[in-house]
Amino acid sequence: MFDSTGELHIQSLTSTMGRCSAAPRRVAELINGVYALAEEGMWNHGATRTAAAEITELAEADQIFVAQSEDRIVGCVRVTQRAGRVAEFGMLAADPQLRGVGIGRALVQFAENRAADTGNHIMALEVIQPRNFSLPSKEFLTGWYTRMGYRPVRIDAPADVYPALTPQLKVPCVVVTYRKTLRA
Repeated sequence: MFDSTGELHIQSLTSTMGRCSAAPRRVAELINGVYALAEEGMWNHGATRTAAAEITELAEADQIFVAQSEDRIVGCVRVTQRAGRVAEFGMLAADPQLRGVGIGRALVQFAENRAADTGNHIMALEVIQPRNFSLPSKEFLTGWYTRMGYRPVRIDAPADVYPALTPQLKVPCVVVTYRKTLRA
């Protein structure tokens, strides 16, 4: 479901907020919905990954970008700057009704291009996954990121990386950090 020209438009959420005050709520709902499906069984009942207020703060810091088609938000990604010419993306979500049409790949490519254009040499991402069992969605992501050139470089305890989220975890988990060298 791309617009009438067949294009997907990716832009800062702040641009969208000017036209639609409900945009941060839509992004939070998208992230929470996608992650709830992908991470079923990992979190305590009622746990969410984000809220509209946090999305608004991240948008004001120019860290949240949305994919739109026909003025509808169909995906999002957060891009942040780390130390040492390393950028990171997270909160990647694409509308589940549009799975397989390239929204996620377009958002990752956008994040990588943005990072490279601002002088970064490395793109990183983190995946929280169960320590003692496998989820099909996490296996899919491992393969997908690997095919895009990402390699696992570190495994941490959730409490070391996301202390605020850790009490919401239902099962023991790990945080796997992946990295990819960006174009020169």
